[in-house]
Amino acid sequence: MNRLHTLLVSALLLALATPLAAAPTKDKAKQTNKKLYCWNEGGQKVCGDALPAHAIDSARTEISARSGLTTRQVDRALTAEERVAAEQAARAARSAAMAEEARKRRDHAMAESYATEQELRDSFQERIILLDETVKASQLGIDGRRQTLLSLLRRAGEAELGTKPVSKTLADNIRHQHEELMHQQDMLKQQLLERSVADDDLAAALERYHGMKARRPNQG
Repeated sequence: MNRLHTLLVSALLLALATPLAAAPTKDKAKQTNKKLYCWNEGGQKVCGDALPAHAIDSARTEISARSGLTTRQVDRALTAEERVAAEQAARAARSAAMAEEARKRRDHAMAESYATEQELRDSFQERIILLDETVKASQLGIDGRRQTLLSLLRRAGEAELGTKPVSKTLADNIRHQHEELMHQQDMLKQQLLERSVADDDLAAALERYHGMKARRPNQG
């Protein structure tokens, strides 16, 4: 009976001693992971073992309390305007990267598609001829529209000189012809602009073509 009593007492003491023995280990681990925080506040450097709520968005340095070494640098939180600007810059960078990748694909396709410089020139010449024909057609259309408008205006002027009212049909026709003339003139300006840069586009394409061929000396 005494032996059983002794075993029960020993087991009880062991159970009570285990948490007490584990506590220093847990406290030691907690002490090891403890950090210090340093941030600027009112132009002064402030450090503490806890980060106050008003400093959450501030730039800060985190330091190991055990080793005294910096473990992390945290930048301040961006303002709403800064976040918008950062997102716009990121989108612009992605767009630029995509444009550069597209240019590389075009250059590669160009080097693969045209065996000689003359083939490339002929390809651009087809575009230039088409632009010239488009410009010529637009100019003819504008001349015809202008003549029609002048004829309608002459009729309206004659009616007014004869003290007759200008009919609604004639007035609407004049307004429509004028709007169409303005529209065709705007289109012609765009076509002339495209034609003016066609030669520059050809020169740039030839430069890229020569560059691609120079990097691939063993092919055509």
